[in-house]
Amino acid sequence: MKKSEIRFSIALDDKKVPEAISWTATDAGPDIHFAKAINIALWDREQAGTMKIDLWTKDMPVDEMKRFVVDNIGSMAENIVTATDDKEMANKMRALCKELSEYLDKQEQGQ
Repeated sequence: MKKSEIRFSIALDDKKVPEAISWTATDAGPDIHFAKAINIALWDREQAGTMKIDLWTKDMPVDEMKRFVVDNIGSMAENIVTATDDKEMANKMRALCKELSEYLDKQEQGQ
């Protein structure tokens, strides 16, 4: 059986606020990659519930964080189709993404 590892490294300031997020993965080559935010969700077998890790760096702008959230919802829409073939649920999630994207576009135009 082939195994793959993903490793995250979080640099924290003296108040434990993330300053830098880096990651490596055995399937992504030897390079270290950097991120401004991560959102990891795991389904815990024993508790039959979701465990989450949400981190973002000090330099993550608010507008990018909002787009990051919308992108995550869109990604979950694709995931639900692949995992369950529930197209109706995916379409509702995509509709929400469209609505939120339009909202963000209006916000950005107003600035």
